[in-house]
Amino acid sequence: MKALDELTFDNRFARLGDALSTHVLPEPIAEPCLVVASPAAMALLDLDPAVAETPVFAELFSGHKLWAEAEPRAMVYSGHQFGVYNPQLGDGRGLLLGEAYNEAGEHWDLHLKGAGQTPYSRMGDGRAVLRSSIREFLASEALQALGIPTTRALCVIGSSTPVWREKQERAAMLLRLSPSHVRFGHFEYFYYTKRPEQQKALGEHVLAMHFPECLEQPEPYLAMFREIVERNAELIAKWQAYGFCHGVMNTDNMSILGITFDFGPFAFLDDFDAHFICNHSDDQGRYSFSNQVPIGQWNLSALAQALTPFISVEALRETLGLYFPLYQAHYLDLMRRRLGLTTAEDDDQTLVENLLQLMQNAGVDYSLFFRRLGDHAPELAVTRLRDDFVDIKGFDAWAERYCARAARDGDNDQARRRIRMHAVNPLYILRNYLAQKAIDAAQSGDYAEVRRLHAVLSDPFTEQPGMERYAERPPEWGKHLEISCSS
Repeated sequence: MKALDELTFDNRFARLGDALSTHVLPEPIAEPCLVVASPAAMALLDLDPAVAETPVFAELFSGHKLWAEAEPRAMVYSGHQFGVYNPQLGDGRGLLLGEAYNEAGEHWDLHLKGAGQTPYSRMGDGRAVLRSSIREFLASEALQALGIPTTRALCVIGSSTPVWREKQERAAMLLRLSPSHVRFGHFEYFYYTKRPEQQKALGEHVLAMHFPECLEQPEPYLAMFREIVERNAELIAKWQAYGFCHGVMNTDNMSILGITFDFGPFAFLDDFDAHFICNHSDDQGRYSFSNQVPIGQWNLSALAQALTPFISVEALRETLGLYFPLYQAHYLDLMRRRLGLTTAEDDDQTLVENLLQLMQNAGVDYSLFFRRLGDHAPELAVTRLRDDFVDIKGFDAWAERYCARAARDGDNDQARRRIRMHAVNPLYILRNYLAQKAIDAAQSGDYAEVRRLHAVLSDPFTEQPGMERYAERPPEWGKHLEISCSS
């Protein structure tokens, strides 16, 4: 394991020059203190988890100190925000400190959020607040534990520095890890500003660093775009299968790697609601839960437009046509597994759709239903669950079909079924009310609940003695929390 001063840097993106990013030093926050750290994320850098408790750890990730080899850069990009093109965005409150690589040769961007003003702050203060930093930390690590591709969060550092949003809050910094911070909006920026040389430099960088296998194909850019389509289809299938709502699927919030990126007003579904809108600022419901699937394709189409200098329109359209079939295949595979099924039948899609409609009508807790479905043999499980539904007759009809389907699946060993289903159906998810309770305590200076919640969510499929309250249905007030883009 390494100490902090033993990290090795290779700042590949910084070497692309000032056309793609600007050198900016972080602005320190006052009286830095550790709120929470992720040992699993630290392991990606071969760091000893014990270093999180040292003073230099808080100083490094609060802007007070910097590695000599780090080259902090604010990246420039643009993007479509709520469907409208914004010509210049960029890192307005975050800095790519540098790229460190571990003993396995893996490169990880060290991105400090809340690091102060940059040339792209657009009248903002460049700060992040404690609550949003905690939310992103918890979400990143919770999604990772669920098997959903995501950026990672190394730590949150709190401070006494005041910032103003709707009210006065305290500033914090979050250290985010990712193999890349290139977004769809990077390609859009150089396409719409008509800078072909910079766009080509960006494209060649992304191909060489992140899609080297595509360089062996006759059309490397087309091969890369196909890979991006495939990754996003799988990513959004996992969001939908596990009830995750991103909230702000602007193209500047879409990673070129097909991972969950830039957490804002996200939420996991409590009661199932296909039309759920988790972002208080999303008046039209553009990024509602059910809309995430078509918006994924819309965003890929925006990226495709930016790639027209490299790929024919016909080839782009053909590749975009793969998105929905790929999404559907991944989603249905995940839902079969959540239902405990190991084989495929033609009517499985209808079985899933009918169940979700029944859940929608009754406001059934999305995560707990699947978890409890695996607790017992199918006939007993559906009997225990039927009282959660309003349309009892409709549920009984579905349950009869489900039990017959499970019997045809071929594995009637309930012990194996329970293990199989509990391995894909989490007992613990990051419910908004749990995050809010942890944030409330942290804002009073008590970080124990943030750390405890993080520990529980790091092992979401395993029942943890003494942690029963984290698996309960939320209280009514906890289902209606309004989350905005304010951070």
